[in-house]
Amino acid sequence: MKQTQPPVRKQREAVLTTLRNSKMARSAHAYVRGNTLKFYEWLDETDPATLPVGPAVWICGDCHVGNLGPVADSDGKIEIQIRDFDQTVIGNPAHDLIRLGLSLATAVRSSALPGVTTAEMIEQMVAGYSEAFAGDAHAASLPDQPIAVQMAMKDSQRRSWKHLARERMNGNPARLPIGKAFWPLAARERASVARLFAQPAMQELARRLGSRDDDAIVTILDAAYWRKGCSSLGLLRVAALLDVGHAATSGKDMCLIDIKEAVTAAAPRYARQAMPRNNARRVLAGAQQMSPHLGQRMVATELLERPAFIRELLPQDLKLEIERVTCKEAMRVARYLARVVGDAHARQMDSSTRQAWRKDLLANRSKQLDAPSWLWASVVELVAFHERGYLEHCRRYALEAAVRANQNDS
Repeated sequence: MKQTQPPVRKQREAVLTTLRNSKMARSAHAYVRGNTLKFYEWLDETDPATLPVGPAVWICGDCHVGNLGPVADSDGKIEIQIRDFDQTVIGNPAHDLIRLGLSLATAVRSSALPGVTTAEMIEQMVAGYSEAFAGDAHAASLPDQPIAVQMAMKDSQRRSWKHLARERMNGNPARLPIGKAFWPLAARERASVARLFAQPAMQELARRLGSRDDDAIVTILDAAYWRKGCSSLGLLRVAALLDVGHAATSGKDMCLIDIKEAVTAAAPRYARQAMPRNNARRVLAGAQQMSPHLGQRMVATELLERPAFIRELLPQDLKLEIERVTCKEAMRVARYLARVVGDAHARQMDSSTRQAWRKDLLANRSKQLDAPSWLWASVVELVAFHERGYLEHCRRYALEAAVRANQNDS
């Protein structure tokens, strides 16, 4: 969608809705990534008895391929971890595994691979995921990295502040370029951002990474509404560009902060489990448990009286792109990513709980498929469910586009 002039605050919701619908109409894979609610709509209609009841642990809640990727910790160490926790709750880990299976299955279909590849990929998912719960395997090394992961890691390791400035700020490290991605804030919003970074906890966050001085002065250089993501489009999201200590343009002194509104999770949570009522604190708690690199770099706060979570965006933080894969690569990607998710679950369990969950996972295998029947049946149903939803979405999008075109002509 062309956007010649950034919308003012009152226009944002309508523009963002159109943008989200456009993104989701691009492919079935994009539709799955951008429509978390569709997954939980299916789950609501599913008989709970058909799925295993896993241990009560923090789950991602939106565990698709695009929400995994290289993440740096505060010391610069990089690992593949989960990168998005808007939907995190204490719930059933089987839900993350099913969601990942759906995401991988639609990626395989987008690559025009045969259906047998999906079946074999699900088997590799179970193999990789269950490894995380075998004895002390959660502390063992991950499987060999598939090509897509290798490329993402190499790209992450070579990136610096200059790469981030070129991508996000058109090469101008002291200003957020108003246009496609960054939109102007209203006066009330700018004042709220200024008050936010006057708080000691926010200044400490900006000083936390690298070798920044503990008493460095934190100055706001610029702030803008950030049009970012897909399923979260429409939520309050702000980018803040800070200078930490000096009016310089090096990676050490510059700081790009992502402020994102936290809303109620659609993912079903387990009853009688202690979980923060505040949505920002819920997101922070889930990230700290499942993605230590990211969790240590986040703070829960409020912006414009809405719960929000904040992190510094690092050049090394990237999402995985699995658009076109071969059969062999699909197997390796499935096994590797399932193991990453398994490790995120396993680190929250003691030894006996891990063993019991692994036993449940490997039960109910059919003679034709070396994977649990509940997982295979769930992925098959979800692919069909989302394919139908995707086609209906495209039909509505085309009709709405035609109406807009007629209005513009008149």
